[in-house]
Amino acid sequence: MLDELKTANKVVGIKQLRKAIVAGKVKKVFLAADADPLLTDPLAEQCRELAITVITVPTMHQLGAACDISVDAAAAAIL
Repeated sequence: MLDELKTANKVVGIKQLRKAIVAGKVKKVFLAADADPLLTDPLAEQCRELAITVITVPTMHQLGAACDISVDAAAAAIL
């Protein structure tokens, strides 16, 4: 499931994800379970309202690694 983040057209990070959702470009969202809920909960709610699939990843470290970046990530999306 996370393997698709390595090769797919994606955005990484809360700000980038918000912009992509508003633009209507997001197909699937990945949120880290250990990220700050004040950041991720509003995104999850917005995705539910727009019927965008949300997948929870156990840690920010795993999500960052799946996105092939050298830092942890709270959120990412496939466009």
